[in-house]
Amino acid sequence: MDNFRLPAPRGHKRTPVSIDVTVNGILNFVDGRITDLSEGGARVDGASMPARSRCEIHYGGEVTYAVVMWSEVDRMGVRFPYELTHGALYNALDRARGAALVDPAQVFLNTRPATFGRRGLS
Repeated sequence: MDNFRLPAPRGHKRTPVSIDVTVNGILNFVDGRITDLSEGGARVDGASMPARSRCEIHYGGEVTYAVVMWSEVDRMGVRFPYELTHGALYNALDRARGAALVDPAQVFLNTRPATFGRRGLS
């Protein structure tokens, strides 16, 4: 029998975001963009560091510590050793989740003019 195991289910819901950050490795600062965020970790595009290395994510004047779990040439996945519960990055996550709950039709209804067509030109 093969020793193949399915990955454990994630403990947090991932949310698509677009957050520009600076990632600090041991020797350098790299600009990147978080494109997927949860309380437990993030996907950072445009930055790459070796797997299992530690880094800092700088956003909104604050630092969030992370460990690189996987890495490719132009992106990486990081896990936060301390779950996000407050701060600038958590607030950005909370805003993104709130925006995802808005019905697109409601956005249209709220932004259209009060009159439509020639009926409003009297």
